[in-house]
Amino acid sequence: MSLPVAPRLLVLDTATETVHLALTTPGGVLARAVEGGARSSVTTLPALQALVADAGLAWSEIDAVGFGRGPGAFTGLRTACAVAQGLALGLGKPVLALDTLMAVAESACQASAALARTLAKAPDTLLWVLQDARMSEVYAAAYRLDPAQGWVQASAPVLWPLDHLRAQVQTGAVRCAAGSALAAYPDAVAGLAGASDAQAQPRGDALAALALAAWSRGDTLDAALALPLYVRDKVAQTTQERREAASALAAPVAVGGVA
Repeated sequence: MSLPVAPRLLVLDTATETVHLALTTPGGVLARAVEGGARSSVTTLPALQALVADAGLAWSEIDAVGFGRGPGAFTGLRTACAVAQGLALGLGKPVLALDTLMAVAESACQASAALARTLAKAPDTLLWVLQDARMSEVYAAAYRLDPAQGWVQASAPVLWPLDHLRAQVQTGAVRCAAGSALAAYPDAVAGLAGASDAQAQPRGDALAALALAAWSRGDTLDAALALPLYVRDKVAQTTQERREAASALAAPVAVGGVA
């Protein structure tokens, strides 16, 4: 069976302090951002329901559900994966597992035409995504923008201590960068030689672009196979984190009136 050429893809990312959502439709992309962090397990599903309603769609018209698999906040990643799995299973649709840091890279290029042109003209130029991981650490990954393939991962997501980040910047290994760590740890990235964007986040429009690219490649998963991407070993959770994770995984997801 052929795939719809203008798919209706519902996507979400809860890896940061903000819940980013989007819905692709034949008429364009609807994007939203709502409060996340500790409230992501409470705010995400109602916001998705509102997004589908605002688009005038029935749940049965959704072709796939995408989620930012990380890296990012432990509980946030669990929430996104659980919600995406629940919706996809309820709808009988596949899942799209999206790279959260790649979404940050896409967001930076959407916000800066100059950066997008620079990367497109020099495909070997790396854009490093540096997201604040708290505890004086950052999530780091590198991407290049291939004119034919789009985003290509050049260095897989890892966890860097600030001293390592500082050394990578000072030696010129990291030149162009985007992400929240630039604002969180300005001393560690002082002296960046290339373009930077400290405001880039995995926003809805960026998630939508990655979802459409994944859909066109046929990169769909059975909902049961969807997993978050953790790059930090979580040794212990707080009581609140355990409650939120249990709630996200155990609560039934209502789709089209069926729980």
